[in-house]
Amino acid sequence: MGDSFREQLIEDSAFLRADRRLDTELADKLILQLNRIYPQILTDKEATKFRNLDVPKSVRLGELLTHLQEKGEEACREFYRALHLHVEEVYYSLPTRLRLRDSMDPLAIPRVYKQRYVLNDRGPLFFLGCFGFAVGVALLYYYSDAKVSGGSRALGMAALGLKRKAQEVLIWYTEESLMK
Repeated sequence: MGDSFREQLIEDSAFLRADRRLDTELADKLILQLNRIYPQILTDKEATKFRNLDVPKSVRLGELLTHLQEKGEEACREFYRALHLHVEEVYYSLPTRLRLRDSMDPLAIPRVYKQRYVLNDRGPLFFLGCFGFAVGVALLYYYSDAKVSGGSRALGMAALGLKRKAQEVLIWYTEESLMK
C-alpha cells in the first residue's frame, strides 16, 4: 500500500468534509461505531462532543478527523473500516481509494486526461453561416446556366481568394462553360 492510514486520512480529510453524501446521520453512525466498538479510540465524552448538533457537520467532522489523526494509525484504520461498513459509496470515491485502485489494476490503461481539442471556437452561428454560404454556392452551381445567371462567372470570381490548385480548377470550369 505504501501510504499509512494516517497519511491517507490527512489526504482524504478535505474530501470527507465537503462530500454531501456524508450527512449528519451517517457521521453519527461512524462516531457511534468508533465509540461502542473501540472506546479506547473514542471515549463517551469525545463522542458526545463530536455529535453536538449545535456545531455544523463539516466542523464536527473536521475535528473528528484531526482527533483520529492524533490518536494514531490504529484509529485511522478503524475509521476507514467504519466508513467502508456504513457508507460504501463514499469510501470507494475517496481520492486515495481511486488512486490506489488505478495503480493496483495491471490491466487498466493509465488514464491520461487529455485536453479536449477545440477545432472551432466561434460558435454555432458561425457554423450555420458557413453552411448557408456553402449551400448557396452549391445551389448556384447546380442551377447556374451561363446564359441566364452568369453562374460560371461567379465561380471565376470565387477563385480569387483560393489557393493555386483550386483557382486553376474553378477558372478551367469557367472557361469551359463559356466555350459551350
